[in-house]
Amino acid sequence: QVQLVETGGGLVQAGGSLRLSCAASGRTFTTGAMGWFRQVPGQEREFVAAITWSGTTTFYADSVKGRFIISRENVENTVFLQMSTLNPEDTALYYCAVDENDCQGSGCYVDPTEFHYWGRGVAVTVSS
Repeated sequence: QVQLVETGGGLVQAGGSLRLSCAASGRTFTTGAMGWFRQVPGQEREFVAAITWSGTTTFYADSVKGRFIISRENVENTVFLQMSTLNPEDTALYYCAVDENDCQGSGCYVDPTEFHYWGRGVAVTVSS
């Protein structure tokens, strides 16, 4: 059974940094990607970043480009989201997810309905 467990959330002041981790267990993934999404109550789940399991390709939402970095640790099947220069608009519940399908071209890994497995989420709160 696939499990995704997010850690690293918390409360931080605006301008600060946090690093989220997502550990995947139950299977070894060789295709597709792991992504991070976030959701504010009452709003739709929003794409944040994704990285292919090969680790060679990354994707970012425009709102986090230059501030967030996604990376992966192959041996431990873990993906990280380093978040810097955080602002109150980044406050949300952050989820990691796995899409097992490879994607080519533009618009890859941004649609949450295409992801097959989800973690329970971790809260990030940025105070002003």
